[in-house]
Amino acid sequence: MERNSDDGADAQIDAVLRAANVLLRVVAQSVVEVEDIVTSPQLRVLVMIASRGPQNLGAVAMELGVHPSNATRTCDRLVNAGLIARRDDPADRRYVELSLTPEGASLVNTVLEHRRNAVAAVMGRMTNELRGATALGMDAFAAADGGEGTEDGRFTIDLRR
Repeated sequence: MERNSDDGADAQIDAVLRAANVLLRVVAQSVVEVEDIVTSPQLRVLVMIASRGPQNLGAVAMELGVHPSNATRTCDRLVNAGLIARRDDPADRRYVELSLTPEGASLVNTVLEHRRNAVAAVMGRMTNELRGATALGMDAFAAADGGEGTEDGRFTIDLRR
């Protein structure tokens, strides 16, 4: 890997990597909060449904990058845990709609609130000026990758990139 330290790019990249490390720890800790209830793939399904609305098994399989039978098993576990509801479409019996139950929505909200509070705690240790600059920089960073994010701050993974 070629390094270009003449213009300070290395220091900038290192700073972003340090910040990414903190953000990843925040995300990991929020997952730990619910790991006795759901696995990471199951949490991804719950967040997907919470952020995009009801889904079908094909969309879940695509999101997880797995065979539809694996998506079915994952969703069966979430149905059995009372976190998602499955409803057949009377017009097309092959289509199964998956939606969050109140318990599933509560679990997702707990995870997302933990993340939001953890980020707020870190930012709260910064001056107002640095908080504004950080938010502006992070927004520009996301935009440079085409990442619009989500209005509610939900964490999503796009494995198709």
